Amino acid sequence: MRYLQRARYFCFISILGLAFGAIASPALAQGFGLYEQGACAMGRAGAGVAAPCDDGSSIFFNPAGLALDPKTIASAGITSVAPRGQFTNATSGLISVMNANTYFAPSAYFATPLGKRAVVGLGIFAPYGLTTDWPVTSEGRFLGYKSSIHSLYVQPTIAARINERVVVGAGLDITHTSLELRRRVDLSTLAITGAGGLTFGNIGVPKGTDFADVDLTGSGTHVGAHLGIIVKANDRVSVGARYLTRQRVAIDNGALATAQISTGLPLAVPLPGLPAGTPLDKIVASAFTSGQPLSPQTSTTSLPLPDQFVFGFAIRATDHLKILADYQYTHWTLFDQITILNQFAPPTALVETFGDTHGLRVGAEYSMARATVRAGYDDHGPAAPPQTVTPLLPDADRHEVAAGVSIPFDRRVGLDLAYMYINQADRSGRTTDGGLAAPTVAVNNGTYQYHANLFSASIVIHF
Repeated sequence: MRYLQRARYFCFISILGLAFGAIASPALAQGFGLYEQGACAMGRAGAGVAAPCDDGSSIFFNPAGLALDPKTIASAGITSVAPRGQFTNATSGLISVMNANTYFAPSAYFATPLGKRAVVGLGIFAPYGLTTDWPVTSEGRFLGYKSSIHSLYVQPTIAARINERVVVGAGLDITHTSLELRRRVDLSTLAITGAGGLTFGNIGVPKGTDFADVDLTGSGTHVGAHLGIIVKANDRVSVGARYLTRQRVAIDNGALATAQISTGLPLAVPLPGLPAGTPLDKIVASAFTSGQPLSPQTSTTSLPLPDQFVFGFAIRATDHLKILADYQYTHWTLFDQITILNQFAPPTALVETFGDTHGLRVGAEYSMARATVRAGYDDHGPAAPPQTVTPLLPDADRHEVAAGVSIPFDRRVGLDLAYMYINQADRSGRTTDGGLAAPTVAVNNGTYQYHANLFSASIVIHF
């Protein structure tokens, strides 16, 4: 009967996690990384690779942690994120404000002993996720007004106790990634067929004239791995490390949907076979017909999910106080250039040239008779270099402060709550490519500002 109950809870957590996977993930950590994978850990600002939370989230934070205290456990949580940002043009003073949305990031975990020294588990989480959403009238809409990347990891995991001091763990990451990129196309930059290289801008079409909306979508699946180890130096001090392998997800089912936008403009000067006054919308309409560059078509691309390495320690300073610190390295140089191959349109290259990131997370928790309270701080450098700070990902140095609490309902069921504030430094960036295939900092034309409020809640059940 007990094993039947465990199986039911296993199915419950699995279904819940898969349902959560449909929810949009927000832009949080550096690059498009997402580190908020449980309310307990978020209350520590993510610190704890040497002493993961006792809620199953060690499947993400360090798979070895499952073997520290073998028992059956299930948890499910969700984090709400309210990002706020804007871009201010340095010359005109024009301000574009990011749409004020709230996003939700899910996580779910289950673990149960396998004999006396091993534990098996299943985690469902999203360590990489991004949504940036600007109005279609925003200044950067021709680079992109909406970008969305969602990577859902399903990780079966096993952990084992080697001896009284050492535990190890490993998991297989089955990853499903979906992608959406939306942008507008500027008529003034479009070349006029048969006009010797002239663009519509050369004949008087104002810069920033929307005439097409382009929406690229697609998804793909890949497999990676996750490894971890924890060593207890003594009863008070432990050290831990984990490694999440890199993946490159091939998106072979991409679809490029396009829609013509009416400009209402007439041709200002005559062209061969086209008298002045001819509606521009009629002239460019042929570009949207079947087989033409702006017609609906298939696309392919691939997206790297960088590897992560985290090392840290935990100190039990007193019987009630635990102090934690982690160093995090993410191999963001893999996110160099994204090439999109289209069926009819020329290939599109998004030059990102990201750099590797280094972060420091510190946290503490204090246990009391009826609750455990937590606090934490994270400092993380940006992945994007100055020349690729754009509306797709206005990346910058971040300082995050967090606090949390665990409240037990009884000896088996508890509630974890956490709050985090993300304060991102103002950073110079751009809303245009300046006509360059690989833009430089000389194209930067303003400043991005960003901050976010996060709230997280998890239900934890011990059996």
